[in-house]
Amino acid sequence: MATRPRRIARAATPGATPRKPRARHYVYVVELDDRVWNNGRFRRANPDYQLGKPFVYVGMTGLDPDIRFDKHKAGIQANSFVQEYGLHLLPALYERYNPLTYEDARLLEVDLGIALRKAGYGVWQA
Repeated sequence: MATRPRRIARAATPGATPRKPRARHYVYVVELDDRVWNNGRFRRANPDYQLGKPFVYVGMTGLDPDIRFDKHKAGIQANSFVQEYGLHLLPALYERYNPLTYEDARLLEVDLGIALRKAGYGVWQA
């Protein structure tokens, strides 16, 4: 049985600056159908929802948001609320931030959800 040779990590060049992470992640917002309000879990997660504001899902991805939305709707690594109630993306709420590094996208996903909830939106985050 042949064994594969081990990869040897290269030492950083002395005096070289560390590589910056590439901005290739995205936050996105999906509008959810009003019927999502009939779900008890969603209602309990949004006690301060203001009547008339949209219901949304906030997520992050390494894919283009349009492709990620299509995958949700097809049931591929889908959030159940997006799969059942997702209507369309709301680019006006997220486009100005993208693309981001992984860490920035991870943080912004949470911050954007908090900001939308403070504004009275019904928000779901996985």
